[in-house]
Amino acid sequence: MTETVAGVMAELAALEDPKVREVNEKHGDDHGVNLGRLRAIAKRLKTRQELARELWGTADTAARLLALLICRPKAFERDELDVMLREARTPKVHDWLVNYVVKKSPHAEELRLAWSADSDPVVASAGWALTTERVARKPEGLDLAGLLDVIEAEMKDASDRLQWAMNHCLAQIGIEHAEHRARALDIGERLEVLKDYPTPPNCTSPFAPVWITEMVRRQHG
Repeated sequence: MTETVAGVMAELAALEDPKVREVNEKHGDDHGVNLGRLRAIAKRLKTRQELARELWGTADTAARLLALLICRPKAFERDELDVMLREARTPKVHDWLVNYVVKKSPHAEELRLAWSADSDPVVASAGWALTTERVARKPEGLDLAGLLDVIEAEMKDASDRLQWAMNHCLAQIGIEHAEHRARALDIGERLEVLKDYPTPPNCTSPFAPVWITEMVRRQHG
């Protein structure tokens, strides 16, 4: 059993595949470990908070992804999660940290508010991802009209990651909240963000008007 950081790092190094790395690097992720194999290691290790912290500390992308699978999300302090997000500079590490750890943390709402207002667009995109989660699951207390105001004013000129996160929030508001749907569709049509995004067959376009219309159709189909 490879239970030490050195052992796990050696195991990850042995799984490194140049072809996997080549594909990942096109998306900004600098590792070459097949994610199915990574998940298999996580399943074997189970939850190991201290090992997760040590793996995160290596700054290696594959090790950080594994750390996020074996950590105990509620065990991290608010400031610790804030530092981790600012250190998470590859898209997959950033996404997994937000989705697998922060969303389950008791500090999620506090971080959502802090990150949404951050001047770093990558940090702000995490705040928007948490807002999108609330729009879908717990919209009580959210100012949806106010969120649409911000999206309308800022999404067009936002950097890629932040624009993507704002667009997801726009679509989620339009899908989940009929009273705001017409405005969400209108904002999407006028801003034309991701209108020409290449979408594979049988996948829904991320262009908000198409996305909203398709998901509403499915809900009422």
